Amino acid sequence: MFAVIKTGGKQYKVAEGDEIVVEKLDGDAGADITFGDVLMLGDGGNVTIGEPLVAGASVVGEVAEQRKGDKKLIMKKRQRNTYRRKKGHRQLETVVKITSILADGKKAPAKKKAAPKPADEPKAETAKEVTPAPAAKAEGGDDLTKMKGLGKVFAEKLNGEGVTTFAQIAAMSEDDIAALEEKIGASGKFESNDWVAQAKDLAGDA
Repeated sequence: MFAVIKTGGKQYKVAEGDEIVVEKLDGDAGADITFGDVLMLGDGGNVTIGEPLVAGASVVGEVAEQRKGDKKLIMKKRQRNTYRRKKGHRQLETVVKITSILADGKKAPAKKKAAPKPADEPKAETAKEVTPAPAAKAEGGDDLTKMKGLGKVFAEKLNGEGVTTFAQIAAMSEDDIAALEEKIGASGKFESNDWVAQAKDLAGDA
């Protein structure tokens, strides 16, 4: 059996066991997602076309992963001018595994629960480690807050990722920057504030 569903303004042909990548949907990995906009159902030689939707039909899937898509570069320039802008964008995506295709308002089969552990099995004890919050200036590093547009919060995040000197930032490639921005939640900050160029100047003054 197959179905054609609509989500995020796009249509997808799916069957049980398929994995599809759609515009971001709410839900953590393992959560169930129900698609109610079913445009078509097919089972062997029988095909049902919705008007516009197939009444009572739905498709159930499980969130396999929340991720960002491939990076898209956006270039802007103005004729007879020195205006140049380059920005990157990564679309938020959800990977969904189709688990059931339901017709006539049927309900999806319940998930099997994991077998309970024996009552006499001792629980493993784990020691809790307390990690102190990093300072804006890491020991032996540079004061990254000297760069314009980089405050104490982002300086601490950079320190937490092992970036403690101007020289490290000055040597970063575009791929390094994209990966780091994703980790610390600073999308576009490096380019908009020109942190690499600032870091090169400050590294030369040090």
